[in-house]
Amino acid sequence: MTRLMVECTHVFNHPKLNSGIQRVVRNVINQLPPNAQGFECIPVVLLNGKLYQVLHLAPFTTPVLNTLAAFGDRLERLSHRFWQWQQRLVAKCTSQLAKKLIYFSYRLTAFGTFGVSLRVFRKVSRFQLLKRCAPLRHQPGDQLVLLDSSWHSDIFPHVEQLKHEGVGVIAVIYDLIPVTHPHFYEARPAQVFSEWFDWIVRTADGYIAISATVRDEVRSEVQRRIGKVQTEKRWFDYFYLGAELDLHSENVIVDPCLQRIFNSPEPVFLMVSTIEPRKNHAYLLDAFDRAWASGSNAKLCIAGHVGWKSDELSSRIRNHPELNQRLFMFNNLSDTSLEYAYAHASSLVFPSFVEGFGLPLVEAMKRGLPVMGSDIAVFREIGRDFMAYFDLNNPQSLADLIDKFERSGKFPATRDVGEWSWIGWREASLQLVEHSARNVRTAMARDVESFEDTSEPVRTATSKPEITRLRTPTSVSSSPHW
Repeated sequence: MTRLMVECTHVFNHPKLNSGIQRVVRNVINQLPPNAQGFECIPVVLLNGKLYQVLHLAPFTTPVLNTLAAFGDRLERLSHRFWQWQQRLVAKCTSQLAKKLIYFSYRLTAFGTFGVSLRVFRKVSRFQLLKRCAPLRHQPGDQLVLLDSSWHSDIFPHVEQLKHEGVGVIAVIYDLIPVTHPHFYEARPAQVFSEWFDWIVRTADGYIAISATVRDEVRSEVQRRIGKVQTEKRWFDYFYLGAELDLHSENVIVDPCLQRIFNSPEPVFLMVSTIEPRKNHAYLLDAFDRAWASGSNAKLCIAGHVGWKSDELSSRIRNHPELNQRLFMFNNLSDTSLEYAYAHASSLVFPSFVEGFGLPLVEAMKRGLPVMGSDIAVFREIGRDFMAYFDLNNPQSLADLIDKFERSGKFPATRDVGEWSWIGWREASLQLVEHSARNVRTAMARDVESFEDTSEPVRTATSKPEITRLRTPTSVSSSPHW
């Protein structure tokens, strides 16, 4: 049976992270079906140049092991950056001799600088590692689904080796924002992502995005980079994300400060996201400043970790005259507290400039909480007529929606959010593997037809039929040699 090996390396190494991609990976892996469309589905990690099947995604159990894991991960990432630097140098060289010298220098330096330390760490951590995963032998025809944020990991050479040995590669694409809107990021993260995408364009056989909007963007960008002919040899699809908060627990206490916000009758508008420029919190404050100046009693509750390029915004919030009166900020809410906020808020507000999906959008609407969102393509795809949209060029358009909702009590969307329905994480995980399996089967069938067409002997009207013997391709050894 052909296997879909769904990769979750970064979350496996950092299981306590709970931002967007980590939430997706954790839920998809936890809900992964045993098989789909005749393909066996296996969660895997790529560690230390080897392939493992995941048995348990839970975190390390002791502080010592946590410290060792963090140290080892830093070494791996540093080693990966060194590898990327070597790749850039090689790409710029035209001389084969220079390329060989660079490669030799890289191998020598990597062995001396990182090799010894990494080998010591790997031996120390191996006994714990084998409690959470088991070695797995790859086979020609296996399909590796890069679900996790693999730009963070030192897995590029390993994936290339697997591909060389007959394993197909499928890339899950969450968005192309660091490529299309690099100004929203620090220079280094944007560069890392760009280098990863250059690599994934050359390496992947298929791409599966988290929305139709992103799928179309990926296809266009791939075609721009490698041309129409090469793009047509690859496949493009998408799946949707689920909406449950899997870390919600009845045993965890809701933040008392959060509860107090909802004790009075004024409407509470909730914003859930990492605090960083792309999420457009400044627009949100502009709109609410206008609404408050016009007499609105609405409260604004911002929930999310502080991210990058947010010093100016954080200062504006800390010094805002409405802070802890009508403006509130929480930077470390648990899923239990977030569930409470979704259940008691009047509306979610989501003013992002650009998104690949918008996970808080479906988390809110799945719970019957209506959403006011920026008028961008992916929000129209997900929210359709069940959302209210505002103009990103005009904060007053959001202020007007707030005023209209507050005065009438009727949410200003064409259709009621109660009629909207969405999938859960089990269905999302199933979509991912079923869509991947279907496209792999189609690609395999197309390759077989192409092979048969090119293998058909040329015949004339008078020639006798000939028996042609097709050589069976030599199977690729599945034993790793790295």
